[in-house]
Amino acid sequence: MTRTLWDSTIGKKTMMAVSGLIMLLYLFAHMFANLKIFFGPAEINAYAHWLRTLGEPFMHYEWTLWLVRVVLVAAVVAHATAAYQLSRRDIRARPTKYAHKRAQASFATRTMRWGGVILALFIVWHVLDLTTGTVHPGGYEHLRPYQNVIDTFSTWYGNVIYITAVVAVGFHVRHGLWSAAQTLGVGTAARDRVLKPLANGLALVLTVGFVSVPVAVMTGLVS
Repeated sequence: MTRTLWDSTIGKKTMMAVSGLIMLLYLFAHMFANLKIFFGPAEINAYAHWLRTLGEPFMHYEWTLWLVRVVLVAAVVAHATAAYQLSRRDIRARPTKYAHKRAQASFATRTMRWGGVILALFIVWHVLDLTTGTVHPGGYEHLRPYQNVIDTFSTWYGNVIYITAVVAVGFHVRHGLWSAAQTLGVGTAARDRVLKPLANGLALVLTVGFVSVPVAVMTGLVS
């Protein structure tokens, strides 16, 4: 039964919707955590330590954080796998391209695939930069996100990579949230009048929230 559901188009779309919502919740939590940088190094550095002690003494040091990471990685893999398989299925269903693209297709819809690739590459870079410190510019300091963030956004390429990825996130969320609502049966003609502005609003909040950090570093507001 489970295998049949996964093999079906609706099963794959449902997996994309559910995994996408998990990632959306993480994005908002991550964005709000990033904004702690505006309250100074003590605030965001203390938060980095708190993340690793969350759930103690029941959970061991960093266990909760690793549990979140495992769930997030599983969501990313499931989302990407379902997206790829649905794309291949769509290509097989209509091997010849349309002579003209539908005029109503939005920019976000047409760039979902490339947006996903950009985000996948960004996740790898972001982890190597601010989690492991492997490609971090300057001296990486464990549990010192304030200084690490300033180091990254003091480089031109750090800003370009991050802002490009954040814009891709915005378009991805804008289209993906509305698609998820349709897949899960939430969307109707009447509800679309609320869902589309909601998707636009959430995408805008995420984009502005994330971009505000590198902009603050570049302008000297955070230093």
